Amino acid sequence: MNPRRLWAIMVKELRQLRRDRVTLTMILAMPIMQLVLFGYAINLNLRHLPAAVADQAQTAGSRAAIQDMLASGVIELRATVQSPQQLTDLLRQGRISVGIAVPTDFERRKLDGREAIQVMVDGSDNVVQAAAAQLAQYPLDPPDDFHARAEQPVSVVGFYNPQRRSPVNIVPGLVGVILTMTMVLFTAVAIVRETERGNMELLITTPVSRTELMLGKVLPYAAIGLLQTSLVLLLGVWLFQVPIRGHLGDVYIAASLLILANLSLGLLISTRAKSQFQAMQMTFFVFLPSILLSGFMFPYDGMPRPAQWLSELLPLTHFMRLVRGIMLRGATLGDLWPDGMALLAFIAVMLTLAIRLFHKRLD
Repeated sequence: MNPRRLWAIMVKELRQLRRDRVTLTMILAMPIMQLVLFGYAINLNLRHLPAAVADQAQTAGSRAAIQDMLASGVIELRATVQSPQQLTDLLRQGRISVGIAVPTDFERRKLDGREAIQVMVDGSDNVVQAAAAQLAQYPLDPPDDFHARAEQPVSVVGFYNPQRRSPVNIVPGLVGVILTMTMVLFTAVAIVRETERGNMELLITTPVSRTELMLGKVLPYAAIGLLQTSLVLLLGVWLFQVPIRGHLGDVYIAASLLILANLSLGLLISTRAKSQFQAMQMTFFVFLPSILLSGFMFPYDGMPRPAQWLSELLPLTHFMRLVRGIMLRGATLGDLWPDGMALLAFIAVMLTLAIRLFHKRLD
């Protein structure tokens, strides 16, 4: 390992990147665009679902029960109809997501302890169905029994995100998503681009070793990855008031581990791809499972066991646990050491394979 040759490769890569205006724009514009879109558009705590009511009882108790449901904020009354059949018609037409049917014998059913209200939900969207299920938590006691409601034997307390704000959960994970997309993509085309532009012929004639060439291409992008991390954290705190309860240095160490893991994976892809188009295809082949299986969009514990085994092979899965633990729960890297060790092992394996599979020759 010659430091001067390594530095020469790094300077060459930075100069080439400076001339590539499209890539420079992507480095800064992609984190901003994704943070704004994901942060504002994704809301896992749904509110104001369009609803209609068919109150056939028309009693004080039935009206009070409906008002309790509306007061939850989960649903928003859009129509009042006469029969449950009309509710199903509105559901089928897509005009409402929730229908509330109150039968004529509402009071008797309530006294007998039977089901007194039927909530019809558009089950074609599981998220809507899960949100509407909260309506079942509202008791049907008469208004003068509110004191008894407060003496429930079970109390649920939400830690770390009591307001259940979606950006608090989304933004830390978005750091990993952006780093996975950009770092793997940029380095996946690194070696292939040298061959397509004819630069590989010049590199073959130099005394630069395989290790120096690979590391020289990785390290400049590592600095770019830390810049993107800073940008996302800054905007997350400023736009969405996302807390950083743990040590900021631990966040950057975790981000550095993910950056190196993604860069190593990108280099491995670049040694197998024959063109930049192939490299991009292989990158998205890795990126999509990372999004779906890492726990960013869907809960890890809700996946089938084989999917969980596959997700353990993805660096984004371990980074999600690290960054959410540090930022939201105030954990330290020592508390989360198994995931840190998993990322280190991934880096060692991927970088070793990339160096061994790369050969300084045109064939």
